[in-house]
Amino acid sequence: QVHFVESGGGLVQPGGSLRLSCAASGTISTIYTMGWYRQAPGKQRELVAQIVNGGSTYYADSVKGRFTISRDNSQKTVYLQMNSLQPEETAVYYCHLRYHLGISWGQGTQVTVSS
Repeated sequence: QVHFVESGGGLVQPGGSLRLSCAASGTISTIYTMGWYRQAPGKQRELVAQIVNGGSTYYADSVKGRFTISRDNSQKTVYLQMNSLQPEETAVYYCHLRYHLGISWGQGTQVTVSS
């Protein structure tokens, strides 16, 4: 059983920034990847960014150069710094963990980009 504490979502104006954080706890001995997905109303959930155990990162093309993912291994915490946010990025952002027992999802945090 994995428990997540997600934070950092909220309302931001276009062009603004937010920093999401996700702390995982529970029976987690080996983490393969941690990352963030998002799901906008009426759309499929999509991968935004992820970080592999060795430190390699992946970003969706739409966020490259604006979003930065990082991880604190000792705390099993992943962060997503989001800059230059646009209204079309309004969505629920979900923390995602792939570990030795499978896959687990956070409960999601709402990000709303609006003036």
